[in-house]
Amino acid sequence: MARLKTMYQQEVAPALMKKFGYKSVMQIPRLDKIVINVGCGDAKDNTKAIEAIVKDITAITGQKAVVTKARKSVANFKLREGMAVGVKVTLRADKMWEFLDRLFNVALPRVRDFRGISANSFDGRGNYALGIKEQLIFPEIDYDKIEKIRGMDIVMCTTANTDEEARELLKLLGAPFIQA
Repeated sequence: MARLKTMYQQEVAPALMKKFGYKSVMQIPRLDKIVINVGCGDAKDNTKAIEAIVKDITAITGQKAVVTKARKSVANFKLREGMAVGVKVTLRADKMWEFLDRLFNVALPRVRDFRGISANSFDGRGNYALGIKEQLIFPEIDYDKIEKIRGMDIVMCTTANTDEEARELLKLLGAPFIQA
């Protein structure tokens, strides 16, 4: 079983129950899923770009990535409906816990001049969004084999009702928030 998952069950969940005074264990906030998204604006000119991103994201997450297509045509962007515009992966269960562990303990500390992640990137409903500027921070990516440095959006969806509950959940799981 994933290290963070056992930590959640043994330490985090009881601590949250005590702090917020829940009456049922089903009220305790938990991590639902992690969605990783990479947008690729130059995919309309370069068809191999999407394949390279799929390969990178699959290596990082351990799960096959899905190509996202444009819903509408936008003339200003030279975009037609149905064209490939990005790649996404939704992680759940053990793969989610393993990815979160690697993100907090391996990848984020490798960011240049890393001081922590913002504690204000919650959406009001307990979900946390994080943007990363380059995929090179993950050890699975070989620097020599990438053609272009790309960023990604990582969204952690929780069952928390408020941002305060979700912030406490991520803090107890080991999220490196900036100390104010």
